[in-house]
Amino acid sequence: MKRNKLVEKDYSNVTNFEELLDVEYGKSGTEVRDDFEYTAQLFIIAEKLKECRKLAKLTQEELALKIGTKKSYISRIEKAKADIQISTLFKIFEKGLGMNLAIKFS
Repeated sequence: MKRNKLVEKDYSNVTNFEELLDVEYGKSGTEVRDDFEYTAQLFIIAEKLKECRKLAKLTQEELALKIGTKKSYISRIEKAKADIQISTLFKIFEKGLGMNLAIKFS
């Protein structure tokens, strides 16, 4: 069995979060960095959904029933294990949770 060598990373010139990400995951636009940023965005959506669902005092099953899906799908989204379409995201927040959803591009 081949073991990966532990690569020591140089943090001596890191002065901000962007530079830390560069050291940890590579420059923006590289495959590893893109994968990290994609996973981070899924995590943010998952945490926001959980927070809003709990504020609405809904279980995963109740939310799923409101939008016509299964509890297991809501669970996967909340664990950042499911890819989610924008239309489904709008349905969850607007129909399921009664909230307005705005998407910002920058």
